[in-house]
This record gives sequence, C-alpha cells and structure tokens, in this order.
Amino acid sequence: MNKLLIVVDYQKDFVDGSLGFAGAEMLDEVIAAKVRQYQAAGDKVVVTMDTHEADYLRTQEGRRLPVRHCQRDTEGWRVYGQTAELVEDCRAFEKPTFGSAALFDYLRNSACFEQIELCGLVSNMCVLSNAVLAKCAQPEVPIVIDASACAAPDPEMHKAALQVLAGLQIEII
Repeated sequence: MNKLLIVVDYQKDFVDGSLGFAGAEMLDEVIAAKVRQYQAAGDKVVVTMDTHEADYLRTQEGRRLPVRHCQRDTEGWRVYGQTAELVEDCRAFEKPTFGSAALFDYLRNSACFEQIELCGLVSNMCVLSNAVLAKCAQPEVPIVIDASACAAPDPEMHKAALQVLAGLQIEII
C-alpha cells in the first residue's frame, strides 16, 4: 500500500441534501473511478465523514452555519451514490468539524505513503483542512488534489481554495 486516497465528506447532505449544490452529484463517477483505481492497485482508501449530533446548532460551527446536516445515522450522513458501495469496508474517520484530528493521528502514526491524494467536498472547507493536516502529518509525502474530483457551492471559492493549496506546495492536477 504505497499510496493513499482520502475521500473527504462525500455525503448525501453535501450532494443532494440540506447543503447540497448543483454539480456535486457529478463527482460520484469521478470519485468512484479513483476508488476503484486505488483498490485495484492494492493501495489504501479511507474516508472522512462530517458527523454531527442533535446539539449541532449550539456548537460554534452550528451558530455560524445554522443548517442541520450530517447528523449521525441519518440518510444525509451516509456516503453518496456508487462511491458508498465502494468505500463500505474502508476505514472511516468521523469528524465534528472541518479537519479530522483522528485522520491526522492516523497519518502521523503510519509509515510514510508514496503519495496522498484527496477528493470530495467541500473544497474550500473540509478538503482544504484535511489536505493541510495531511501535509503536517507527513511533510515529505507529496499531497495531491484532483481539481475535477472536488467542488464547492461557490465556484470562485473552489478556485481560491485550490490556489491556496498550491501555495502550500500541494499539487493540483
């Protein structure tokens, strides 16, 4: 397992649920193809899952983004589309905020990967946060983001996030 693919928050609420947006559903085929490619090569695939509890609206994030989403064990919390079937047996990192502390710990305590690639939603929030955490955990490992395998509701924010990530020496393909 030389490479790692991190599928970030590709969950129903971000695709066609309470925070869904046009075009997010089109990533399913692209992300699923990446998962298949990594699995066929014997490389590792993990997922992050935005995970909130009933008290979400009382959290700092909930006060700033007052839209219930990704509440544990709801339909909107589940991974979307054909990607869901492919990652069913993959390790999942539930996270109550943008970046996953558990993913960071996992990467920090793992042997270095040849490459770490991220895809999923939302580019300017969770993808960016987890890419930075991956870079911190394994600073000598190339971190890659395929611009066609992630998105944001605001195309300008997506573009800006990719520019920031490139400035952090994360390769954008």
